[in-house]
Amino acid sequence: MAQTKDFYAVLGVSSSATQEEIKKAYRKLAKQYHPDANANDPKAAERFKEISEANTVLGDAAKRKQYDEMRRLGAFGGGMGGFGARGGRPGGFGGGTQNVNFQDFDIGGLGGLGDLFSSMFGGGAPKSPGRSRGPEKGQSIETTLDIPFRVAAKGGKVPIQLEVTEECGTCHGNGAKPGTQVRVCSECNGRGVISFGQGGFAVNRPCPVCLGRGQVASDPCPTCTGTGEIRARKKVLITVPAGVDSGSKIRLKGQGGKGAGNGPPGDLVITFHVVNDRFYKREGLDVIAPVTINIAQATLGTKINVSLLDGKKVALKIPAGTPSGKRFRVKGQGIEKGGKTGDLIVEVSVDVPEKLSEEQQRMMREFAEAGGLKY
Repeated sequence: MAQTKDFYAVLGVSSSATQEEIKKAYRKLAKQYHPDANANDPKAAERFKEISEANTVLGDAAKRKQYDEMRRLGAFGGGMGGFGARGGRPGGFGGGTQNVNFQDFDIGGLGGLGDLFSSMFGGGAPKSPGRSRGPEKGQSIETTLDIPFRVAAKGGKVPIQLEVTEECGTCHGNGAKPGTQVRVCSECNGRGVISFGQGGFAVNRPCPVCLGRGQVASDPCPTCTGTGEIRARKKVLITVPAGVDSGSKIRLKGQGGKGAGNGPPGDLVITFHVVNDRFYKREGLDVIAPVTINIAQATLGTKINVSLLDGKKVALKIPAGTPSGKRFRVKGQGIEKGGKTGDLIVEVSVDVPEKLSEEQQRMMREFAEAGGLKY
């Protein structure tokens, strides 16, 4: 049985790391492996996805606590030295046995334990043991969405393609070829779970043969090969609120995977990542617009046109004697959020030429001497 990734190892931190250490590790790795910085490396996208998944759990104190408890009890093939052979009875220390069912744990960011057990058994989320396929909520999905700076500032709509696990439309989730029957799983005797034991614990895990359904098909469905589920692509148009920043999240009810047995669809949780703009930068609700002027403009003064977030332009007067680094504020042209609006701040940079012609040097010397300047 394959082990689920160790989220601590993914982030390169110890299990005793503080939340701040986890946050720093995530930020460093996310910057290093972000697809925008690794356009020619397809493996970077997978690594970025692993890092984001690990941070979703370890970056949330409540989810991390649940993850640590499951890890301690051996849900990931580790902790307590692992568990005994399939179906074995729990050993004892002279005391009773405590039964632990990992389906009782809920890591919200992973859609329950759907993604977790998917990596263990190669299928979708495990079904509750010993019951027939009834209405079930669809797979909840958590993903990161890259959005342009200007869309994040002003708001807008961004399409996203998702891959979700849904009930197979051919067999309607029972895994059997239409017209054939299903039988009780001989591996778990219809319980949907098998027990592993060590020490004073008996741990229930979904049966890897029937994937927790308690039944197997005598003739597997040709569409889903007997799993009862298929992977499907889904397009969703995301409305980005004005003023969002990297790390901001929204939950879209009913936009996840389709529910099984006429059950409700799952949710979609979006974490925004704002892509840097080639021109603008952000400081709170203010937008910084760097503008370069030449030494003559800075010395004598000038007028320049500056682009606003909406594409319009505003004329700005630069007074004579403006030094490099000087900032000019255009009121109300920043980011609007929570009833407040920031400003557009134009930051001037004076471009000093590296080389001058002989004539330019002569004129510059005359200028310096006329003003009593040393050079």
